[in-house]
Amino acid sequence: MPSRKPAGPPQGPSLPTEPQREARRYSSDRAAPLSRPDFRRFLAIPTRWMDNDSYGHVNNVVYYSYFDTVVNEHLINVGGLDIASSPTIGLVVETCCRFHRPLSFPGVVDAGMRVARLGETSVRYEIGLFGHGDAEAAATGHFVHVWVDRASNRPTSVPAAIRAVLADLLVAG
Repeated sequence: MPSRKPAGPPQGPSLPTEPQREARRYSSDRAAPLSRPDFRRFLAIPTRWMDNDSYGHVNNVVYYSYFDTVVNEHLINVGGLDIASSPTIGLVVETCCRFHRPLSFPGVVDAGMRVARLGETSVRYEIGLFGHGDAEAAATGHFVHVWVDRASNRPTSVPAAIRAVLADLLVAG
């Protein structure tokens, strides 16, 4: 008669649970948060009461608004972009945000910006959101603009004035 194994918990190391496997998958491909010296330009953005969600921190969708604000403030105020009548405009075609720690109201977000790629018709901006005075980013991410002709909505070259001010923010990569 064959011997039977005793019932009970398996011997040896236990297999990870599904949440543990998910946590490993996400943590293994996450780089450490960037720090202030990684960025070329900063804009202080005050948080607003309405930015907080029911958990008491800035809602994740608001982070994308901060991204958009730091980039467009630079394009308008430094690059001379006329958002109402410029014949060439930038359309956002890709975004990503990684959250490292929460931001909240009241507070000031120091939005850092750099350019990772300056192509013929597109630009990849990288952004770091810092709590006021913090050394490491609370969130990091990117978005990509494709520059198009306003009338035809077809890709066109990044305008020369915009290209010039973005070149100052370009990082080696």
